[in-house]
Amino acid sequence: MTNTLIPTAGRHPQYSAQLLIAAFLLAGAVPLCFGQASGTDVHIAPRSINTSALSEARPRNGAIERFNANASLVLVPVTVTDKKDHLVIGLERDNFSVFDGQERQVIRNLSNEDAPISLGIIFDTSSSMYGKIERSSQAVVQFLRTANPSDEFFLIGFADRPELLVDFTSSAEDIQDGISRVTPEGRTALLDAVYLGLDTMRRARNERKVLLIVSDGGENHSRYNIKDVWSVVEEVGIQIYTMGIFDEAPRTNAERWGPDLLRAISNVTGGRVFPIHSLKKIGAATSELAIELRNQYVIAYRPSDLVHDGKWHRISVRVTPPQNIPELRVYAKRGYYAPAE
Repeated sequence: MTNTLIPTAGRHPQYSAQLLIAAFLLAGAVPLCFGQASGTDVHIAPRSINTSALSEARPRNGAIERFNANASLVLVPVTVTDKKDHLVIGLERDNFSVFDGQERQVIRNLSNEDAPISLGIIFDTSSSMYGKIERSSQAVVQFLRTANPSDEFFLIGFADRPELLVDFTSSAEDIQDGISRVTPEGRTALLDAVYLGLDTMRRARNERKVLLIVSDGGENHSRYNIKDVWSVVEEVGIQIYTMGIFDEAPRTNAERWGPDLLRAISNVTGGRVFPIHSLKKIGAATSELAIELRNQYVIAYRPSDLVHDGKWHRISVRVTPPQNIPELRVYAKRGYYAPAE
């Protein structure tokens, strides 16, 4: 990716799923300069999730247990790009404004250090990935070569159901070995895999937490639906990025809606989709993703009027471009749930 350097001065009816995706995309749209693609990474102490239930065939009854957030200090990972989608680095604290609801907040700290990451790789092993597995595997291995010594990873493969293939490890070779053993077959339980990834991330040791989905997005076999997973994604401080391995001519409705589904999930977390329509370009997309994750801004603030109401608090992040710099795009999460007590 080219950098712009600023000088230092479920199964559910398909039609219903489409309506939900459309609504979420509208809610999470990312405006250009001064716009918000909102976000916050909240300190999380999540409740346990019964992931063993993921293997059951029947639809889930009842609500998903919520993740509790302690928002006394809100951390907001932010990515800034120019209108050509080139990464913008070198911005200062004065270039940023953060609003909690309608109230502008005092930014306590702005950093863009290459902090250690806990990374969960959600790897599609369904039959729709036939012919794509080898290059997708190579892309993941290439990405892991950019890792820091303090980074940690886990690997979830998913087809008919998600499976934790490699638990937390600091060895890129462990992940490579896990991927080398997969065979593309079965349907696509993408949403279940995301849910399992969020639960697995509860045991992460690093404060920066990222899920990376490698998939065509062709969801067609999960027991959790979009609304279930969306409600959890909104509550946790985990960014979700996607390498979207898309066909030029999707064969099914699920594959046609795949890009929108992945974009909806990523947008609300402040992550992004890196669409790959040609497997020849997967290496370039991997390099862009690695550079972005190593050059994010992290804004820290304490809410000036924190109400312990357990409700959703919307955040907007705005960037004032330096002189002679064109309009910018801002990617950050949309908000957080305040503690109930």
